[in-house]
Amino acid sequence: MKLDFAHSDRSTVGLEWEIMLADPASGDLVGRAPELLSALEAESAHERHTVTGELLTNTIEVTSGVGSSVAQAVDDIAMAISAVRSATDPAGIELLSAGSHPFAQWFDQQVTDKTRYHTLIERTQWWGRNMMIWGIHVHIGVEDHRKVFPIINALAGFLPHLQALAASSPYWAGERTGYASNRALVFQQLPTAGLPWPLHDWSQFESYLDDMVRTGVMADASEVRWDIRPAPRWGTIEVRACDGMSTLPELASVAALVQVLVEHFSRLLDEGRSLPEMPAWFHRENKWRAARYGLDARVIVDAAGTQRPVRDHLAETLELLAPVAADLGCGREFSGVGTILADGASYARQLAVADAEGGELTAVVQHLIREFRSGPESSIPQGCSQSSTS
Repeated sequence: MKLDFAHSDRSTVGLEWEIMLADPASGDLVGRAPELLSALEAESAHERHTVTGELLTNTIEVTSGVGSSVAQAVDDIAMAISAVRSATDPAGIELLSAGSHPFAQWFDQQVTDKTRYHTLIERTQWWGRNMMIWGIHVHIGVEDHRKVFPIINALAGFLPHLQALAASSPYWAGERTGYASNRALVFQQLPTAGLPWPLHDWSQFESYLDDMVRTGVMADASEVRWDIRPAPRWGTIEVRACDGMSTLPELASVAALVQVLVEHFSRLLDEGRSLPEMPAWFHRENKWRAARYGLDARVIVDAAGTQRPVRDHLAETLELLAPVAADLGCGREFSGVGTILADGASYARQLAVADAEGGELTAVVQHLIREFRSGPESSIPQGCSQSSTS
C-alpha cells in the first residue's frame, strides 16, 4: 500500500485536548455536547482552532491550528476554550479534563450518533463502552518521512516520562485504583491501540497497513491508535500516550517537551548519527511502571537496562535540552516541566484532595473544575505520593 506523508514544516506544533462536560452541582458528566456543537463548529469554521465532538456525548474536543511555536498552538487552544465557555456557561455546564472522571459510570453515558463510533462499539463491545477516557494529542511536524520511524523508536523511550507528567486518572468509576494513570491501561484494550510496533522505515509501515486493511482489522491509517503514531495526513508524529491534562499551562509544558525531543532527535539524524532504541519488552515494562507509579516510577532508560527515577531522568533531560528549547522559542513552556516535577502531577493533587475530604470524590471533581479555570492548585499536602519498586 503506497501511503503519502504530507508536507509539514519541521517542528511545527498541533494540539488536541479532550474536555469533559459536567453538572456544576453534582459534578457528574452530562451528555449535552450535541446541543452545543452545531453552533460551536460553525463559529470555529473560519478560526485557527476547531471545536468538535468525540465518542461520547459528554465530551468536546478542541484543536489548534498549525503552530509555528508551542505558544501559538496554546493560544489557539485558549481561544477555543473561550468559545466553548461562551456556550457552556449560559447552559449551566462546567468543564474539566483528566484521564478519567473520578466517579461517573460507563452505563450512564451515551455514544455520539456517528457511524464510525457505532461501528467501534459494535466491534469492541464492553471495552468500547468503557472508554470513558480523556487525553491530549501532540502533533510535531517532520519534514522527511524517512525520519519518522527512527524518531518514533527513540521517542518511545520517553513515553513513560510523558505519561508520568500527564498522569491524571487515579480513580475509575468511584474506585481508587492504585494507579496514577488507569487510562493508559484501559485504552490499550482497543484493537490497534497501545505501544507502536518496532518498525524501522516507511515501507514497513506501508506493509503493516496493507496487512491490517487486507485482513479487515482497520479501514485506513487513521485507525492506527498507537501511543505514538505517524499522522500521514498532516505530516506529523503524533504522541497520544498522555492523559487529559488538567490545566492549560501543563498542556503547554508537555507539548514543549515533545517538540524539543522530536527536534533533538531530528538534529541527531541530520548529523548522521543513529538514534537510541530499546527492546520492546523494556517499553512495555516502562509503560506499566509509569501508569502505576507516575512520577515516583523507576524507568529503564537504555538498551543495557539501566534504571533511573523518572524525576531525576526528566530533570537531566531538561538541563541537557534547554538549548534546543531556546532555539525553538519554547523555553518558558519547557521549564514548566520542572514545575510539575516540583509541585506534583494531577493524579497526586486529586489524591490529596480526596484524602483531605475523607475520600469524597465530588470534592475531587470540583477541584478539577477549579483547576481547569484557574490553573494548577498548589500546597498539596505531604504523604500523597506513591512509592515504586525497581
